[in-house]
Amino acid sequence: VIKCKAAVAWEAGKPLSLEEVEVAPPKAHEVRIKIVATAVCHTDAYTLSGADPEGCFPVILGHEGAGIVESVGEGVTKVKPGDTVIPLYIPQCGECKFCKNPKTNLCQKIRITQGKGLMPDGTSRFTCKGKQIYHFMGTSTFSEYTVVADISVAKIDAAAPLDKVCLLGCGISTGYGAAINTAKVEPGSTCAVFGLGGVGLAVIMGCKTAGASRIIGIDLNKDKYAKAKEFGATECISPEDFKKPIQEVLVEMTDGGVDYSFECIGNVGVMRAALEACHKGWGVSVIVGVAAAGQEISTRPFQLVTGRTWKGTAFGGWKSVDNVPKLVTDYMSKKMKIDEFVTHTLPFDKINEAFELMHTGK
Repeated sequence: VIKCKAAVAWEAGKPLSLEEVEVAPPKAHEVRIKIVATAVCHTDAYTLSGADPEGCFPVILGHEGAGIVESVGEGVTKVKPGDTVIPLYIPQCGECKFCKNPKTNLCQKIRITQGKGLMPDGTSRFTCKGKQIYHFMGTSTFSEYTVVADISVAKIDAAAPLDKVCLLGCGISTGYGAAINTAKVEPGSTCAVFGLGGVGLAVIMGCKTAGASRIIGIDLNKDKYAKAKEFGATECISPEDFKKPIQEVLVEMTDGGVDYSFECIGNVGVMRAALEACHKGWGVSVIVGVAAAGQEISTRPFQLVTGRTWKGTAFGGWKSVDNVPKLVTDYMSKKMKIDEFVTHTLPFDKINEAFELMHTGK
């Protein structure tokens, strides 16, 4: 058993608490990882807020991390102690019907236990002050050591800087893949990206890589425009600057609508606007943002009858074990940006400040 520091969420709506936790050794087909770097994501904040119906407390949050394998359980063959890895919240077992289907990346092998905050055998590897602590998204990267299923790790280039590539654990991979894999953006096309946070910037990067000729960024926060342009946005607009709905503005700006639009906020009203900003006959809108539990989307069916397509994406459609190492290689060979996404680097004990910076859009 390893004793180490972890940021524990004891209950919903309270700041994280830095505690000493005990991390049990890995069981069969499990891997214990020393986490070197982790990022914070709105999904962590959503669960912490208490709004997540799957949220269990007390829990160790975090799902964008990178580290070194400390030890492995019985039967683990893909990684060994000392390997550099990224934990994966969407695993890839290679055996379930989802993994065998090229159309999806949504491996279901450990979905039920993962959703309950437990390891595949139905137990936890974390304890603190004599209490069992739940896992989160099968990763729990807000701990100096964590235990994950062996199908939930991607072995990556040992030379990769972990404080950068940890972002491939969720945000960058999600946005980049939404453009490349889900929308399959074509050269010369026009795109609109709603929400210019980390995920939105990654979508812009994906659209640019795919050869889009016009990329319009949409956000209320104009402080984000310079960064969006650095990533490839050709122009940025705010819905507050117009009297009419933003979808009407975009349709006028683009002679009938955009070829591809992306919703990167998790707001059902914006999801509708993104669809309706698409061009009749061929426009494709991808939902990337995660809306709050119980919310529903709406539009007039005529929007779809007249040739628009509404899609969604999780983790950018990447089959995780296969593709995360390739994304790291692309970064190492300067084919994709990661460093530019990092705005602040804080010590672990300032994790609550990191959440505040995220909430203020900084």
